[in-house]
Amino acid sequence: MSITLNIELASGQSLKDVPLELLRDGVVIGRAVIAENGQATFNANKASGQLAVRIDRSIIKAM
Repeated sequence: MSITLNIELASGQSLKDVPLELLRDGVVIGRAVIAENGQATFNANKASGQLAVRIDRSIIKAM
């Protein structure tokens, strides 16, 4: 199953290369990177559960 998202900020800033995670019931089941056109595509197995998307927190640098 392929899931494609269109992601844009109200400010119009680019999100190119931002890594995302797809979660099913709180467990990471896929990863994608936002393309220049604002799209991210995940490939995931069909299964029931609640889906969510979040920014891959590995890009956050420790202070």
